[in-house]
Amino acid sequence: MKETLLDKVWRAHSVRELANGQTQLLIGTHLIHEVTSPQAFGMLRDLGLKVLKPHRTFATVDHIVPTDEREEPFSDSLADEMIKALRQNCAESGVTFFDLPTGKQGIVHIVGPEQGITQPGTTIACGDSHTSTHGAFGAIAFGIGTSQVRDVLATQTMAIRKPKVRRIEVNGKLKPGVYAKDVILHIIRKLGVNGGLGYAYEYAGSTFDAFTQEERMTVCNMSIEGGARVGYVNPDQTTFDYLKGRPYSPKGAEWDAAVARWQSFASDADAVYDDVVVYNAEDIAPTVTWGINPGQAIFIDEAVPTPSELPEKDRATAIEAIEHMHLRAGDPIKGTKVDVAFLGSCTNGRLSDLQEVATYLKGRTVKPGVKAIVVPGSQGVASIAESLGLAEIFRDAGFEWRGAGCSMCLGMNPDKLVGEQLCASSSNRNFKGRQGSPTGRTVLMSPLMVAAAAVTGEIADAREVFGLR
Repeated sequence: MKETLLDKVWRAHSVRELANGQTQLLIGTHLIHEVTSPQAFGMLRDLGLKVLKPHRTFATVDHIVPTDEREEPFSDSLADEMIKALRQNCAESGVTFFDLPTGKQGIVHIVGPEQGITQPGTTIACGDSHTSTHGAFGAIAFGIGTSQVRDVLATQTMAIRKPKVRRIEVNGKLKPGVYAKDVILHIIRKLGVNGGLGYAYEYAGSTFDAFTQEERMTVCNMSIEGGARVGYVNPDQTTFDYLKGRPYSPKGAEWDAAVARWQSFASDADAVYDDVVVYNAEDIAPTVTWGINPGQAIFIDEAVPTPSELPEKDRATAIEAIEHMHLRAGDPIKGTKVDVAFLGSCTNGRLSDLQEVATYLKGRTVKPGVKAIVVPGSQGVASIAESLGLAEIFRDAGFEWRGAGCSMCLGMNPDKLVGEQLCASSSNRNFKGRQGSPTGRTVLMSPLMVAAAAVTGEIADAREVFGLR
């Protein structure tokens, strides 16, 4: 058939083609949280409608929930109001809610996979731009707006235009100290923050074949930062091994049937793509951002770009970025003073991220004057990490060990930058004001690079700090 996974999933979930060229697409799984759902539920009430298929919707609280204050009522009245509204809406609609007392709460894009709700060959929608994370399982997953959240609640469908597909191959073995986060920052740097407009990204090649499921999630998570609506990896044995035995995964005889069905959705060997780009894994080094969007990135041993040497379309933003970041063109990024180190987010708040950092952090100490926090992506991650002694390693090093949530990724909760603080962050966006202060500065990097910044007090090469060369 020469079809991609996107073609197959789209065909399987297409209800009809609309006059404007969009597809009315059946949404297999709908994930909601406390920020974009209250208005949508309100719209349903105004229209006299109910949630059509509540068993296909799952909720959790993540964006506004405090990570250092878990008792209710929350001191933040808006956060308290939002969690209460979500509880009420879920209870009235029959929607499963992974609430704080359940032990299953966490960032929606971590909870879905760890519960086995995220499955190959499905369509997934959520009122959050980083829903592309779930594409790591061979799902077609996209973030939607509040009006579309309403549409999915009411009809289990939404109107969307089918994107083109760009295959992004990365081949070879990453060098020590280079991680999935570096891979996706490199891809966005090369293709640009608008390079994926109108596209779905299919990630492939021997590097992705060797990646763990959580590494694949990190890359798919940031597809939206490159302008792509969707990012996915074809499902394989790594995917199936991850899902087996999880609460919502098929059981018994249904498991074998599910795996066979999931395998059938993988792109055909002779699938036709709208574009193909290829990168060599060995060419990628630890990567950090220097500016105010994820595409403004360089290797740790490179200098801040000189705007006049960049393509003309990028110069104005580069000048704005250098001014905001208090950097100088031509200076090395390495050695820039750090005020805050944040380890967490739906990009890098998983168990494997914490395990990797703890391995090298043990016996080290956070530099005096640096505020370092680690926020597990879910209560499940936190529980396992604590049982393995990881929390103790982080605390001994001087990190604050927090409760699960989005935390400092977006500053929609008490975890915010103050003034012009510079944060070494494992999150996904470095926009102005993203971490809660309009003058705050964010530098994106891998979790181990965050740890290197925390212990040295400056942007540093983790390979040098932890002896990985």
